[in-house]
Amino acid sequence: MPKDLLYECFSGMAGDMHLGGMLDLGVPHAHLLAELSKLGLDDEYQVEVEQRKKMGIAGTHVSVNLTHTKDQARGLGEIKNLIDASELDQGAKERATSMFELLANAEAQVHAISVEKVHFHEVGAVDAIVDIVGAAICLEYLAPSRVYCSNVELGSGMVKCAHGLMPVPAPATALLLEGYPTTRGNVDGEATTPTGATILAHAVDHWVSPNVFKASRTAYGVGTKDFRRPNVVRMSIGEVQAGIETESNICIECNIDDMTPEAYEPLSERLFSLGAKDVFYTPIVMKKSRPGTKLSVLTMHDLKDEIIQCILQNSTTIGVREWAVGKSMLPRKLETIVTSLGAVRVKIVTLPDGSRRWKAEHDDVSEIAKQRNLSYLVARAEIDRAIDSQIGDIDGH
Repeated sequence: MPKDLLYECFSGMAGDMHLGGMLDLGVPHAHLLAELSKLGLDDEYQVEVEQRKKMGIAGTHVSVNLTHTKDQARGLGEIKNLIDASELDQGAKERATSMFELLANAEAQVHAISVEKVHFHEVGAVDAIVDIVGAAICLEYLAPSRVYCSNVELGSGMVKCAHGLMPVPAPATALLLEGYPTTRGNVDGEATTPTGATILAHAVDHWVSPNVFKASRTAYGVGTKDFRRPNVVRMSIGEVQAGIETESNICIECNIDDMTPEAYEPLSERLFSLGAKDVFYTPIVMKKSRPGTKLSVLTMHDLKDEIIQCILQNSTTIGVREWAVGKSMLPRKLETIVTSLGAVRVKIVTLPDGSRRWKAEHDDVSEIAKQRNLSYLVARAEIDRAIDSQIGDIDGH
């Protein structure tokens, strides 16, 4: 039976909250400490675990206390070497390394420097290492089949970073969660930290709240903030039932009759880069029988203003219309399948009757065909046969 993990970050996510939630969910405290000790940093920190309440909600709180105050900043290369040299399981090593690379790439982009030059306290400090490597250890222990996450609260106000005061979310947090559903302003202060955002960006497969979720265990990771809602993250282990998932989007549209067709492609690229869920064009007949094009964009609510500004800046329209739309979707996941021609991403969907179907990603097939000097149809047929042989229990494709 699949074991699915659901994050509900209505009050944000931080590294200590994640560790607390994982222990509350059933990861043994002794297992976490034993695995962390393989890093060889035991003399630099202590982990304290206790039961706490936030506004009446009970859960587990984890504190990582440094045993001395000297500067513990480490660069990405040093951290990767530390992980590689440890006796951690390979899965935990790969997860931890992936998370540190995600965070380092975000910081590099924020500061417009190469990843090799990233050297910062937020990632290199021992408590951040424990939070991220601990997250990798816990995720490997639970080994969820699929990971879901509802909207992530980011917070409001200002946050103190290494480079001064910045508006919430911190720059790295904003970059790490680009394109994913977030909310802002529901609490006063920083709700989601760069470490918390890194864990979610790495772990989550489906950024949607399942329509039907049969939980077998529910847990809470308790944070340190005092908000007007409990500073906890809820985690549940269970099974997503076959059925329909729902999601709320904003539809933004406008009619255009005076723009060169060549301008539509760069407009689409800009909209997708901002995080638009879908961009499509419909031929229409406007007043005075003029032929025109209707631009339609589906996006998450929090990206509405950016999407509208992009349309007004990069098209000839002088106004847009908008409304909320509900989406019903089949549960889906993306897996990478290795074939004789190369690795291909495969989208797998579950139908309401429990049967499944799959489809290889067009861009991957097209790139493989180009690299191997094959026709697209030949490459597609070979790749489909290879996928079919590896996913034998999937109905249809």
